[in-house]
Amino acid sequence: MTDRFQRIRDRYLSGEIPWDHPEPPPEIIALSRELPPGRAIDLGCGLGRACIWLARAGWQVDGVDFIPEAIAMAAERVATAGVTDRVRLFVADVTKLDFLSGPYDLAIDVGCGHGFAEPALHAYLDEVHRLLRPGGLFVLFAHLRNSDQTETLKTSIEQSALMQALRQRFTVEQFVPGETVVMGNRGPSAWIYLRRM
Repeated sequence: MTDRFQRIRDRYLSGEIPWDHPEPPPEIIALSRELPPGRAIDLGCGLGRACIWLARAGWQVDGVDFIPEAIAMAAERVATAGVTDRVRLFVADVTKLDFLSGPYDLAIDVGCGHGFAEPALHAYLDEVHRLLRPGGLFVLFAHLRNSDQTETLKTSIEQSALMQALRQRFTVEQFVPGETVVMGNRGPSAWIYLRRM
């Protein structure tokens, strides 16, 4: 069991879940309105808010998270929302998704991949690339840091290493920098929009 797994699992067990919001981020809501419905995968789906939102917009969605308690809570919320026919949920490591097959039209990651160091980051991105159809959209939100910067948020990824790994597999369409505050800690972040080559 990794420290990250235990730390996140403890959040679910204690009920102190700072990312538990009724709606997904505005960026995901915008996608649900702009894109024609298709097949999507939510990587690190947590409580399933993006899965539910996309399903209500007509998408078929698979959600994956490595925390069993998160998937159990997500399943309850999916059932309450009445979208069990359009959402499948899996307890799994997103670096090992051989049980899933594509193609997906859309992959979203709202704060999952920024927790990986190499080589797990490469294994993760290889899986996303394998599952997305050519031309499919990958939308990634990440907490970032520069190589000379100490980590201001509990979990972040070195920006140049992430971008280099992404460019090996995807075309970067848009990089939207921002700042995120998590439990009083502030740090740089970005929404990154990518196309599968």
